Amino acid sequence: MASKDLSKEIENLRAEIERHNRLYYLEAAPEISDREFDRLMARLTEIEAEHPELVTPDSPTQRVGGSPLAQFETVAHTVPMLSIDNTYSYDEIREWDARVRRGLNADEVVKYVVELKVDGVAVSVRYEHGKFVQGATRGDGERGDDVTANLRTVREIPLALKGDAPDLLEVRGEVFMTNAELARINALRKEAGEKPFENPRNSTAGSLKLLDPKICGQRRLRFVSHGLGEYQGIDDPSYFDLVKKVKALGIPVSSHMKRYDAIDQVIEHAQEWETKRNTLDFQTDGLVIKVDDLNQRRRLGARTKSPRWSIAFKYEAEQAITKIVAITVQVGKTGKLTPVAELVPVRLAGTTVKRATLHNADEIARKDVRVGDAVVVQKAGEIIPQVVRVEKDARTGDEVPYYFPEHCPNCGAPVVRDPGEVDYRCSNPPSACTEQLKGRLRQYAHRDSLDIDGLGEKLVEQLVSSGLVRSFVDLYRLDAPTLADLERMGEKSAENLIAGIERSKSRTLDRFLTGLAIRHVGVRTAELLAARFPTLADVRNATLADLEAIPGLGQVVAASVHEFFQDPDHHQLLDQLGAVGVDPQPYQPPTANSADLPFAGKTFVLTGTLPKRTRPEAEVLIKSLGGKVTGSVSKSTTYVLAGADAGKKLDNARKLGVTILDEPEFERLAGAS
Repeated sequence: MASKDLSKEIENLRAEIERHNRLYYLEAAPEISDREFDRLMARLTEIEAEHPELVTPDSPTQRVGGSPLAQFETVAHTVPMLSIDNTYSYDEIREWDARVRRGLNADEVVKYVVELKVDGVAVSVRYEHGKFVQGATRGDGERGDDVTANLRTVREIPLALKGDAPDLLEVRGEVFMTNAELARINALRKEAGEKPFENPRNSTAGSLKLLDPKICGQRRLRFVSHGLGEYQGIDDPSYFDLVKKVKALGIPVSSHMKRYDAIDQVIEHAQEWETKRNTLDFQTDGLVIKVDDLNQRRRLGARTKSPRWSIAFKYEAEQAITKIVAITVQVGKTGKLTPVAELVPVRLAGTTVKRATLHNADEIARKDVRVGDAVVVQKAGEIIPQVVRVEKDARTGDEVPYYFPEHCPNCGAPVVRDPGEVDYRCSNPPSACTEQLKGRLRQYAHRDSLDIDGLGEKLVEQLVSSGLVRSFVDLYRLDAPTLADLERMGEKSAENLIAGIERSKSRTLDRFLTGLAIRHVGVRTAELLAARFPTLADVRNATLADLEAIPGLGQVVAASVHEFFQDPDHHQLLDQLGAVGVDPQPYQPPTANSADLPFAGKTFVLTGTLPKRTRPEAEVLIKSLGGKVTGSVSKSTTYVLAGADAGKKLDNARKLGVTILDEPEFERLAGAS
C-alpha cells in the first residue's frame, strides 16, 4: 500500500513533467535540459513500477505505448469530419468570399480566420471530463480507425486537460512530422539497410497505422489543432476566441493563426506565406480560410462533403531554374528504364534538388531535353522533382542532344518496347540483370509482400554483388553463419533474418503474388487475383479469358499476368520455390457488403501521372473498393484524382467545385497508406 507521501510525490512529478512538456512543445521555452527531464521520468517510472496500483491512464509514463494491437477498431464520428474544397487561385478566393456574403444578410460583418494547412494526417482527439479517452483518423469522414494507443505517444496531445475542463471536448487537428525528425529517422533506416521514407506526410500516415504503439512513439510525431467536433460546456460565438480557450486547456493551436476583416487582407497574408512557408521545419502546402462567426457557419451550412464556410488555398508547386549536367538511366525491378536528369544542385521547396525524373524516352523527345540545357524543375505534389520545361531561349549551342540507349546500361542486353507501351525495358531476365534482381528482391521482402524483416536495401546489395543470391530461391538456401560474415551483420541479426525468411514460406497468396513483381500487379490487383483463384496452381493454370473475366482487372493487366505465368523461366522459378517449401496460403478477402466499402457510390476521374501507382492500378483499387471510374468530369463526379501534368480535367474539376485529391489523400481514403 503506497503512503500518502508517495502518492503526493507521484502527483507532483506528473504535474512537473506535463508542465515541462508544455514548455518544450507548445511554448518553445524549455526550462530544463533533456537529461534533467529524463531524470524526472525515470523517478516516476520507478515509483509506478513498485506501485502499479497508482498508475493512471493520464500518467506521462503511458505515452511510451503498450503491447502491440491485433487490429484497429472502427470509430463512428459523431460530427462528420468533412473535407475542404481546394483552390489555387486568388480570384477563386474572392468568388468564394462573394458566395459566403450572398449566403448571409447584406449588412452582416464577416471576419475570416486563416491557418496554415499543415501537411499531415487529420485526426479527432476526444476528451471526457478532462481525460483523453479516444483518438481516431478521419477515414472516410463518417468513420475512421481508432488510433488511441498511437496518439497517446504524441507528447503534444495532453492526456489530461488543464484547469476547468468541459464535460466533453472533441478536438480536430493534424498529426505531422517535422523535416528534422524525418531526416533523423531516415538516417537510422539507411544504417539498417531499409528504404528511407519519401516525405513527412507519408511517414506520419504510416506511423499512425503501426500496430505497435512503441514504434510509433519512437518517431516523435507532433500535433496541432485546427477545429472542434462535438463539445459541451465550452462556448463562444467566435472561433478565434474559442481557440484561445482551447489553448488555455493545454491543447496546441497554431501560432500562425490570424483573423482579418476583409478578403483582400486574407490574400495579402497568403502572398506573404508563399515563400515564408519554406522557412518552417514542417511541410505546409497552403492555407485554410474559415468564417470566424460560428452562428454564420451554421447558417451557411455544408454541401454533401464540404462546408460552405471554409476553403483551402493551395500554392502551386514551387519551381526553380537549374542546368542538366548529365542524363542517366535507372533500371527497375521489371526491367523498366527510367531516364533521370542529373542537375546542378538547386534549392526547391525547402530542400536541395540534385536529380529529377524525365519519365521516358518520348517525354525527352517531346520536350527536346538536351544535356547542358537550362530547365525549370518542380516537385510533383511536392514530392518527386521533375523537369517541367526547357528554357530554349537560353541555349548557347553547346547543348548535346540525348539519344535513349539501345542496350541496358546495367547488363548490356538490347532494350525492347512493346506495342502501345511508352517505356523501354531490358530484354534480359532478372537472373542476368543485377539491377532488376535487386529491385525484385526488395519487392519480394517488402512488408506488403513476403514481409522479410531485415532484408533491406544494403543487405540486398551485398547478397547480389557477392553472388550469394541470384534468384528468390537462393534466399531459402542461405544459412546464419554465411550471413553473419557479411558487413554489418552479426550472429543475432543473421538468425533473425533466417527466421524471417522461413516465415515467408507460408504468407498468403495475395502477398506472394505482390512479391513476384509482375508488371502492372500491385497490392490490390494481387488481392483480386487471390480472391478469384484459391491456390497458386489455379493462378498458374488460368487462361487469358479467365483473367479478363475478373471484374476490375482489365485487359492490359490480365495479359501481363498471363504472360508472366506462361514464361518457361517463371515456371521453373515457381517449381523451385515449391521445392524449398514456399507454400502460399489461401487469401481471405474482407467480408464487407458492397455498400460498406469506402468508395461505394463514389465516382472518380483520373488525370495526370501519379508518383506511386500507375493509373490502371489506381483504377483497379477504386473499383475493388466499390467505386466507379469515368473519363470526364461532371457535377456527379465525387473526386478527381490528380497527378503531375494534369490537364483540362483538373481545370474542369475546379470550375465545378469537385473535390480534388492528390495521391497521398487518395491513399488515406482507400486505407492503403
